[in-house]
Amino acid sequence: MVSGKRSPTTAAMALVCAVTVLGAPGAAFAATTAPTDPTPSSSSPAPVSAKDLEEVRRKLEKLYHDAAVATDAYNAAEEETEAQSARIAELARAIATGQARLDGLKDRAGAAARAQYRTGGLPDEARLALSEDPEAFLDGAERTRRGQRATKDLLDELARAQEDLRQYSRDASAQWRRLEADRKAKAEAKKEVKKQIAAARELESQLEEEEKERLAKLEREAARKAQAAWLDSGVLDGAAGEASTRGEKAVAYAMAQTGKPYEWGAEGPRTYDCSGLTSQAWAAAGLVIPRTSQEQWRQLPRVDVEDMRPGDLVIYNSDASHVAMYIGEGSMVHAPRPGRTVTVAGAGSMPILGVVRPDK
Repeated sequence: MVSGKRSPTTAAMALVCAVTVLGAPGAAFAATTAPTDPTPSSSSPAPVSAKDLEEVRRKLEKLYHDAAVATDAYNAAEEETEAQSARIAELARAIATGQARLDGLKDRAGAAARAQYRTGGLPDEARLALSEDPEAFLDGAERTRRGQRATKDLLDELARAQEDLRQYSRDASAQWRRLEADRKAKAEAKKEVKKQIAAARELESQLEEEEKERLAKLEREAARKAQAAWLDSGVLDGAAGEASTRGEKAVAYAMAQTGKPYEWGAEGPRTYDCSGLTSQAWAAAGLVIPRTSQEQWRQLPRVDVEDMRPGDLVIYNSDASHVAMYIGEGSMVHAPRPGRTVTVAGAGSMPILGVVRPDK
């Protein structure tokens, strides 16, 4: 009977096939079925080569990066959906108020028209000729002119109210179209997040426990080397920026979340994604900042890396797909990726795009 453990050939082939399939352009991920070794073997399977395991590490890094990009797209669509819903509710209130105003103006215009009808619609000259009291007529004529001006103003206001109501309706229709587009974008992003995470987990499932431990060691070593190189560059030499009062509060909040699981799209209090953690930390400090890492990079004031201080946000990767909070001494706190928890790590352990300061 064939042993439940993989043979040396099986272990290497399964892993290499998994990486090859995942790495093929446009290829959908498929679980790799290892061939059966026809020859029973009592020997322990040989470990996957360091080269193959490093390739797995790089592939997992890319899959989780792509999941982070999709998560940012999901968060942005979620934020837009909420904004559009709020705008539609605001327009609905404006339409109701505008309709009530329009109805009131129509009532006033109708009353003015009825008053004019009761006068018989005679021109002023004829009414003067028929009047038995010219002086009283002239007083009445002045009042009539004022009434006519008021009627004209009323009709102008009525026209403006009608146009406002039409514009509110047009705006509401446009907002509904945007809302529907945002909902579709959100659904597509959600599918992409799930796809990338499922592919990463499937690839990880190809590994034996011992190989997973070696992979974790490889990841820690890669992060350690990156951090060491960053510190050796002297970028923090002489840096001694102190956190602002708000920055201290933001750091305290973020640090209090360590150990909580990563969950894409989450903003706490039990789970977080990377930008969910940073945005909520600054909200706890009394400052509302953009929800996504890309918008945090785009909208918040930037500072030089060498000038950063605790509370600043470190943006990672060329596409701003990850964000962490600097806590000082070359370290940061962040929500790394699915399967991990909020943790402290070296601020230079990933490729830094730049630094932003929410309270600058």
